[in-house]
Amino acid sequence: MTLKPAVLLLLAFATQCTSKTEIPDQPKEQSIVGTWHLHSSQIIEKGDTKKTFPVKDQEMIKQITDTHFSFMKHDTRQGKGDTAIFDAGAGTYTLKGDDYTENLQYCNYREWENHQFHFKLRINGDTLVQTGFEKIDSLGIDREIREVYVKSKL
Repeated sequence: MTLKPAVLLLLAFATQCTSKTEIPDQPKEQSIVGTWHLHSSQIIEKGDTKKTFPVKDQEMIKQITDTHFSFMKHDTRQGKGDTAIFDAGAGTYTLKGDDYTENLQYCNYREWENHQFHFKLRINGDTLVQTGFEKIDSLGIDREIREVYVKSKL
């Protein structure tokens, strides 16, 4: 008498009959890691709000890894015309809950280097909102900023 086929058939049947408990997808903590395109920005200084982005013929991205950030803004006319610009900076960051602190180590505006900036981050789907303060006493910088980024799909 051969038991192997009977045992295999019984195991296959038992596997199919066991009930599976479906666990609904838990909301995943959204990651800030990736490439983000600046959609809009504004500064609030001495009670005045000024829209600073979008600017015609300019674009900006922010790239974030597990430990570092960088940003680059340039004109889309390859340095020609009234909107010619190139800004860049990079450094490390910490993120604890929604408290995001950038340690700016590299910047084409060299006097901004080696300063720390504290922000709040909020992510909703593919949108990241960064709000907080830029303060550098030696430069007379003391303003609130609000930047809205959209995550790159590439």
